[in-house]
Amino acid sequence: MWGYRVAQSFVFAIEEINRSAHLLPNLTLGFSIRNSGDSVHGALYETMGFLTGQEEPIPNYTCQHGSPQAALVGDTRSSLSVSMARLLGLYKFSQVSYSSSLPSLSDKIQFPSFLRTLTSDITSSHAVTQLIIHFQWSWVIILAQDDDFGQQASSLATQQLSPAGVCIEYHLHVPSHQSLGKIEETVQKMQKCTSKVVLVFLSNSNFQLILHGLLGVPVSGQVWVSKGTLHMALALTIPGISQVLQGTFGLLYHSSRAIGFPEFLAHLRPSQTPEDMFIKKFWEFTFDCTWPYQNSTVTEGVQFCTGNESLKNKPHPFPEVSKIDAAYTAVYSIAHALHNMLACEHQERKGTNSHNFHSWQLLHALKKVHFKTLDGIKIMFDANGDLVTKFDIFQGQKTPAGVFHLVHVGMIDPQVSSGNKMMVQLKEDLQVSSLNAEKTVVLESSPSKDNNRKKPIQGRKPCPRKSKKVPSSICSESCLPGFSQVPRLGAPHCCFDCSPCPEGQFADQRDMKRCLLCPKEQYSSHTRDHCLPRTEIFLAFEEPLGFILALVALLLAGLAVLVLGVFLKHRDTPVVRANNRTLSYFLLISLSLCALCALLFLGRPTVTTCLLRQTTFAVVFTVAVSSVLAKTLTVVLAFKVTRPRSRIQICLSPGTSTLVVLIASLIQVVLCGVWLATFPPFPDKDMLSEPQHIVIQCHDGSGATFFCVLGYLGFLAGGTFSVAFLARDLPDVFNETKFLTFSMLLFCSVWTAFLPLYYSARGKSTVAVEIFSILASTAGLLGGIFIPKCYIILLKPEKNTPSWLKQGHHI
Repeated sequence: MWGYRVAQSFVFAIEEINRSAHLLPNLTLGFSIRNSGDSVHGALYETMGFLTGQEEPIPNYTCQHGSPQAALVGDTRSSLSVSMARLLGLYKFSQVSYSSSLPSLSDKIQFPSFLRTLTSDITSSHAVTQLIIHFQWSWVIILAQDDDFGQQASSLATQQLSPAGVCIEYHLHVPSHQSLGKIEETVQKMQKCTSKVVLVFLSNSNFQLILHGLLGVPVSGQVWVSKGTLHMALALTIPGISQVLQGTFGLLYHSSRAIGFPEFLAHLRPSQTPEDMFIKKFWEFTFDCTWPYQNSTVTEGVQFCTGNESLKNKPHPFPEVSKIDAAYTAVYSIAHALHNMLACEHQERKGTNSHNFHSWQLLHALKKVHFKTLDGIKIMFDANGDLVTKFDIFQGQKTPAGVFHLVHVGMIDPQVSSGNKMMVQLKEDLQVSSLNAEKTVVLESSPSKDNNRKKPIQGRKPCPRKSKKVPSSICSESCLPGFSQVPRLGAPHCCFDCSPCPEGQFADQRDMKRCLLCPKEQYSSHTRDHCLPRTEIFLAFEEPLGFILALVALLLAGLAVLVLGVFLKHRDTPVVRANNRTLSYFLLISLSLCALCALLFLGRPTVTTCLLRQTTFAVVFTVAVSSVLAKTLTVVLAFKVTRPRSRIQICLSPGTSTLVVLIASLIQVVLCGVWLATFPPFPDKDMLSEPQHIVIQCHDGSGATFFCVLGYLGFLAGGTFSVAFLARDLPDVFNETKFLTFSMLLFCSVWTAFLPLYYSARGKSTVAVEIFSILASTAGLLGGIFIPKCYIILLKPEKNTPSWLKQGHHI
């Protein structure tokens, strides 16, 4: 019986104090032990009897002599202590409880003379929530009793867990009075839960009913979390319950240990304390025997008590957490308060008699008491009369012999906190990790020992885990670096999906709410968990594509110069003289420059090359196209001459054709001048085209002016093609309009295809597309107009004579 052992710790403490030469010297403490019968009526009746000194107490009437009553220790259950505290508070009579943890007892207005050597349920519940936060459990169930304690504790837990990012899957309420129907309904809901952590605010009896209902039910491993360890000890009395409670963690307020108390109990004998009316019943219950009485007959199979049995062989189950010496600290706190009160009176030389003091004087000293016990534990009360203490964290472990016991694995200190967080310290070999559902942990606690009337025994099925690890409880798996959380529609914020970061963003930590943008000079890695520096690129001469384009440009320019040399050498032949050889010279020179201007697009862009690229291209191509236009107009006008000295014949002079080229080119030069004067091209960095590179390119500057330049060139090319196309059916002897039409068709086709390709290409590919278009159009003009003439000049010289033409042959 737990209560009787606690009562013996009360006796042990008084005898130890009476033997002390330092605490209350020359003063002997006496005591009486009364039985409340675990009822409010009995508690009040015995309290009145203690105050009045009468067997039949009369309120406010005292009939006693001798030593005064100093204080009252008890009771166990909060419901009894509340009634006693209301009565004792009227007289400012000190009451120290070792087990009542109801939060309302901290109210000094209602209970001015009540103190306790433990914390309130609210403080314990706060510590449990801190443990949940420390273990990073973000998906929990709250299982609360439908009474003041359950409502206050669960509300506090919700207020603290929600800001910490913990989500509540279900908030289940269990009636205070035992209801099997409600218990069964709660068990059914728990079977559907995905959370592995259950935060419990239940009485011992309801907790055992819940666990019993889960026996044989396929429920994923649960982590039962509560504010004490007695839940677990009592629950293990149920056969097979270790299937549900496979592993345990529990909180226990850090308190003094009564050194020598186990030996004191081991030497306890009924014959030594014949005045103890409770010892025989305790002896029968503990040793499962019966005391022989006079005239009683011996019944077969009944064991009689001898009184010589030893409690040494009957240790209380789970001595680490059962707190059978709970009254020890309460007695010492009263003794120190009495000692301090008498010492203070002596220093003030008031000569106060230790047999004559007021109850409020001792209460005042008790509230301020501050001392260390024999095992070095500091004892003091806060403003609410609650013990200022720490919480020990215990873990259930299995010994090599297969015995289940609790091992101290950490501590929670409410006094050392940061903001609203308590300090949690765990041993180094205890760590949080994701385990399988079968490997579970249990954190235990209850609303104190108020309903503890059963005898706890050893657990039979210890936890199968070998490693000291705590399983995780989450709604969604953690998002790895490189992914961000995407909340699920209609679900708590703890439930989310993991989405990979897009290009240019990264997530370098787990469970990031959103991906971060990489700096402009960096790009995201393939795994999207960090950024890498971007390299600068441009179409260089050294790379294969740049080398091939440069080589082609030089070959085309050389070919144009070679054709020019051929024309100069055979300048007096009919083929060269047939259609304005001066325009041919202009056209060949401009085509060689067109090929060479492609070299300006290669290499790292600079201010100079950016200024020259598009303008040079526009001017030299304008000269080339206008030369083709002038040649075409010359052919057309030549067949329009019907009489000498007409205006059309004047337009056929060499100077007129040159003037056409100069005027057309001058217009383009003016447009380019305006472009350079207003918003010229400049070197720029393209950060968007290629994620892993920074493309060094020339920005066109004024887009409107640039399109005017290109539009004018396109207009000129379109007009030239139209004129050539209309003149394609003129007599063939002196007519090269078919070649001009074909070459302009190639020119227009290339640049028509250039526009969509240019704007769809990215990075340095845009430069390659423009260079290819320049070289292709140059090759088209050069090949379409001059290669047929060179063929006749070089390979068919017999056709390049006046006599051949007079015979009516075609060139």
